[in-house]
Amino acid sequence: METYAPCPSCHRLNRISIDSEARKPVCGVCKTGIPMHSQVVEVDAVGLQKLIRKSPLPVVVDFWAPWCGPCRMFAPTFEQASRDLGGRFVFAKLNTEAHPEGAAPFGIRSIPTLMVFENGNEKKRQSGAAPLDAFKAWLAQGSV
Repeated sequence: METYAPCPSCHRLNRISIDSEARKPVCGVCKTGIPMHSQVVEVDAVGLQKLIRKSPLPVVVDFWAPWCGPCRMFAPTFEQASRDLGGRFVFAKLNTEAHPEGAAPFGIRSIPTLMVFENGNEKKRQSGAAPLDAFKAWLAQGSV
């Protein structure tokens, strides 16, 4: 199975094997390490835009902040969903405190906010954390 992740340095989109977590992924162009945990890529504003536009898979984005209790409580659920649904979706997190310019174009007013993008367009969004089964059911509604 594969996922996609933008390089935090040169912002090139990389295809990454998710079958093995033994190796830390690096950019195929500039060799910079790509920040991932489980099968979730951490993105900045430029990386998020690149991922949304270029990913051949639907992209699920968790807009969060470290000070947000519900965001921290939802993080394990998001990671488990990435392991369960890897290869069908790309899972990305954008820290709205570190990268407010990444959230601004989407009018994020509360966190966590979860969005699904397909073919460069917003497909759906949900504010607030959800249990794993409910989150996976939400992703499955109208998915490819």
